[in-house]
Amino acid sequence: MDTKGLTQLGQPVRGFSTPDEAVLEKVPNPQKGQTYLARFTAPEFTSLCPVTGQPDFAHLVIDYVPGDWLVESKSLKLYLASFRNHGAFHEDCTVAIGRRIVETVQPVWLRIGGYWYPRGGIPIDVFWQSGPPPAGLWLPDQGVPPYRGRG
Repeated sequence: MDTKGLTQLGQPVRGFSTPDEAVLEKVPNPQKGQTYLARFTAPEFTSLCPVTGQPDFAHLVIDYVPGDWLVESKSLKLYLASFRNHGAFHEDCTVAIGRRIVETVQPVWLRIGGYWYPRGGIPIDVFWQSGPPPAGLWLPDQGVPPYRGRG
């Protein structure tokens, strides 16, 4: 596998202070031309409320159909962790993550579900996709139930 240009995989990386500083990397898709779904699940995503500074928690599910590139998973982990001290509303975090992945790897299709735990007693779930899914794609449910303690 060509790892030329990767700065994080196999290297000690300290992490990033903000999402803007984080480096999201890509690797060549060895199954280029095949229509398949890849899923990342981040059940312990955190960010901060931009008004109160209190922590917010979400279960993120990212589904995408790779084109020429795959998301390099260590860089995704570090990118998501960079939100830990970042103040933004749920909607902004969820959509920004989806758009950043699309910008970086240019997948055939992507959707992200942000299943946020209650803030002020109200859970906020945010969904974004890059367009309609490709014909013939097996698209499983994201598997996160409506909020009832999410347990």
